[in-house]
Amino acid sequence: MTKNKIFLLTLLVSFFSAIEARELPNFSDLAENSSPAVVNITSSRTVKERNTYGRGFGDPRYDEFFERFFGQQPRPSQPRENTRPVISTGSGFIISEDGYLLTNNHVVEDADEITVSLGDRREYQAEVIGADERSDVALLKIDAKNLPTLKIGKSKDLKVGEWVVAIGSPFQLRFSVTSGIVSAKGRSIPNGSDSTYVPFIQTDVAINPGNSGGPLFNLEGEVVGINSQIYTRSGGYMGVSFAIPIDYAMDVADQLKEKGYVARGWLGVSIQEITSELAEALDMEIPKGALISQIIKDSPAEQSGLKEEDVILFFDGEEIFYSSDLPLTVGAIRPETEVNAMVLRDGKKKTIKVTVGELPKDPTIAFNDTQENILGIVVENQVENNQRIFIEGVMVTSVDPNGIAYKSGIRRGDIIYSLARVKIQNVNEFRDVLSDLDVERNTTIGVSRNGNKRILSLNLSK
Repeated sequence: MTKNKIFLLTLLVSFFSAIEARELPNFSDLAENSSPAVVNITSSRTVKERNTYGRGFGDPRYDEFFERFFGQQPRPSQPRENTRPVISTGSGFIISEDGYLLTNNHVVEDADEITVSLGDRREYQAEVIGADERSDVALLKIDAKNLPTLKIGKSKDLKVGEWVVAIGSPFQLRFSVTSGIVSAKGRSIPNGSDSTYVPFIQTDVAINPGNSGGPLFNLEGEVVGINSQIYTRSGGYMGVSFAIPIDYAMDVADQLKEKGYVARGWLGVSIQEITSELAEALDMEIPKGALISQIIKDSPAEQSGLKEEDVILFFDGEEIFYSSDLPLTVGAIRPETEVNAMVLRDGKKKTIKVTVGELPKDPTIAFNDTQENILGIVVENQVENNQRIFIEGVMVTSVDPNGIAYKSGIRRGDIIYSLARVKIQNVNEFRDVLSDLDVERNTTIGVSRNGNKRILSLNLSK
């Protein structure tokens, strides 16, 4: 090989190496500069368990065994109550030098004690300043000064395909760094809480149990989201993860700090997706928007003059392409704000002024539970949205926190596929089976969550 060819080959290798180095970012500086403000969170709570069994575990065969060797044993006249600790772990990050930090609500929910561990091994007991179940955001405070903080970015400036980085403690492997890209923005996903109002960021960053509550960064080292959950059938990462946009999370934190709760916009309508068949029937060229199927009495929607069968195309200047876009848009608007809604009515576009109300704390009011049932839930038929429905059944869209279903472990986003050992495929079948239940005895309900099936017991006599 001649010297000229060797020189040319060396030049090409250097050229492509330079391109590769430029296209693949180095996250080492970001990790080094940001890790001190990322924390590990351990929360503990005590749960009570009632033990009604005798010494033989309640089985006559074991009772006979114990009596044979130890004699007749006294039976407790009252059920015994045992307690056991439940430990939860997650991540978080410091947003102020005087000790305020953010994490997920589910990391610290119902905790008796919360321990925050810093990267330099300092530990503090944390106080919950406020928590919001609907957004899964919690604001904590530790008694410390001059703490390292993270720079807060703007999630609205994120672009699909942009590099992002997560720092957290998956499986208690503290301060682990993973990276990926933004896969989509404005996702509306069920997660067991009322998350319809959270415009999630979807990424392919590796997130696992323990990452919850940790920061998601852009390449400038700015926090653009709070890592919240994953889509999984195995319990581990499967390539799809979701983060709460930091713009949304900081607004929640500000409200929690200011007044202890979060006020969200509310319209008071039941909506459904526009299918191709509906679009043709409504004289629409493209199936888009949110079709109003029902309006709650005395709601902001009724007072503004919106009508059933209106199709909302724009709300406060934001295009409503899918029906799920409407709750995200409305929920981000502060109550008592007047906005414009562009609707399609009788084949013609019309602009209506709407004064947004405040989302009621009672989910049965917020979601228009016109079908009262003893379980305290609202269900709807599943919509494919270009994705296969893996488990047939009805989706839980709202759960009364004081109802039978909630106490049995059912959460928003669950799929109910059987009730009283009868298969359920749609809302009508669910209502038929529900109306025939024997309320004097327990029954079973089949629930799927993230692809995992479970049979739960419903105590209808409570």
